[in-house]
Order: sequence, then C-alpha cells, then structure tokens
Amino acid sequence: MDAIVDISNKPKIKRKAVATGLLLLSKKSIDKINEGKTKKGDVLEASTIASIQAIKETSRMIPHCHNIPIEGSKVDWAIEEKGLRCTVSVVANWNTGVEMEALCGVSNGLLCALDMLKSIEKDSEGQYPKTEITDIRVLKKIKY
Repeated sequence: MDAIVDISNKPKIKRKAVATGLLLLSKKSIDKINEGKTKKGDVLEASTIASIQAIKETSRMIPHCHNIPIEGSKVDWAIEEKGLRCTVSVVANWNTGVEMEALCGVSNGLLCALDMLKSIEKDSEGQYPKTEITDIRVLKKIKY
C-alpha cells in the first residue's frame, strides 16, 4: 500500500473545491454572533482565521493527503434561521484536488465557532443537547 499515492505523472492544472457545513445553534447564540461579540471575541473573525489555518495544514492532519501549494481560498459565513453556515472554496494549480482542504476549512471554522459559543449553548447540566455540527459536504469540484 502506498503511504502517499504517487501523482507525479498527473498534469498540474487549476483545481477548485467548495465545501459547506452548518452549526446548529440556539437563538441566543445567533443573536451574539449578530452583535459581533462574545466573551471570546468576534466569532466570525476568529472562525475565519481557524478555517484558513486548517486549509493550510490539511496534509498534517490527514496522513494520506498531499502537501498542496494553496493559491487562494475564500471563507463565507451565513447566519441562517437555525444556525451558522460556513462555506469554503480553495484553489490550487496542482496535480490533485483540494476538496480535503475545503472540508478541513469548513470543519475547523465551525469547531472554532462552537468553542466560542459553547458557554451560551450549555444547558443546566453542562451538556449541548441541541448544538450540532452537521451537513458537512463537498458542494463541487472543478478542473479548469
């Protein structure tokens, strides 16, 4: 079994991947995001940075992923009725896709948001019965 699949014979072409995910939250947390501040700071600002860090470090987190020179990324946030949606796009000119980088960006962005909101989300027993990270998926992959 190859530890890392040999892609040296594949052509380097422009590739893009877009992924998304949703953090289900209480109305109180959504209101705090809209206000721009929690005890830990601006949720969207910090979570965007966490997303970017994850995009750049994907090959360190997932053993079989190649270290891809990322040439562009975008992190978008949408406050929805039931929570916070993160959508990440990643671009590279390389011989393998960037969908894992987009998925890692979404996952880490949502984890950071949850970390910043968990004090609001806890119930009286210290649990998170209604808080959930869900719907993480690749929306599209493009080869140019």
